Amino acid sequence: MTTPQAGQEPLSPTTPGRRASISREEILQATLSLLGPHRSLSSLSLREVARATGIAPNSFYRHFNNMDELAIALIDLAGTTLRRIIGDARHRATSKDSVVRTSVDIFMEQLRSSHKMLHVLLREGSVGSAAFKKAVERELTFFEVELCSDLKRLAEQKNTGLYQPELTARAITRLVFAVGASAMDLPTDRYPELTDQLSIMVRMILVGSQSMSEQQSPRL
Repeated sequence: MTTPQAGQEPLSPTTPGRRASISREEILQATLSLLGPHRSLSSLSLREVARATGIAPNSFYRHFNNMDELAIALIDLAGTTLRRIIGDARHRATSKDSVVRTSVDIFMEQLRSSHKMLHVLLREGSVGSAAFKKAVERELTFFEVELCSDLKRLAEQKNTGLYQPELTARAITRLVFAVGASAMDLPTDRYPELTDQLSIMVRMILVGSQSMSEQQSPRL
C-alpha cells in the first residue's frame, strides 16, 4: 500500500484515487470550479461534484442532504462574500461620488473574478429553480439593508436628504444586479464603458432621491 506524502490527503483504502475525508468548504469550492458561462448550479449532478471533489458519491451526504441544499449553501456563501467585499469598499470611500464609483468598480471587478461568486447570484437569480431564486432574493435583500444603512450614514455626514432610503437602496441594488446579469456574457473590453454608464445611472437615482427629499421638506 502506498504511503501518502506529507501534507497529502489520505486515500480511501477501498477505493484507490478517492479521498477518505473532505470538508464542506472544499465541496463548495469544487462546485464553483464546475460553473461557467453555460453551466448553472441547476445543471450540475451529484456525480459531477463528487468527481471534481475526489470523493465517492455517498461521501457527499455527510455534508449535504441533496444538490439543492448544496446550491443554496453556495448562494449564501456567494452573498456573504460579496457583501463583505463591496461593504468594505464603501466604508473606505469618503464622498458620495467616490462611494458610487468605488462600489460599481468593485462590482464589475467581481464579474471578472475567477472565484465566480457574483456569477452564482446573477445566474441562479435568473435561471435557477424556485428555491434557488428565493435564496438569491434573500441575499439581495441583505444587500439592500446594508446599502440603506450606508446611504443614511452618508446623507447624515453630508447633510443631504434622502427620500425613502429603503426604496432608494432597493432601486440601486436591483439596477446594478440587472446590469450585471446582462453583462456576464459580454466581452470584457465593454466593461469600462458599462462601468461609466452604471455609475451615472446610480448617481441619477441618488440625485433624484435627494431632490424628492427636498420637495417633501416643509418650506420656510
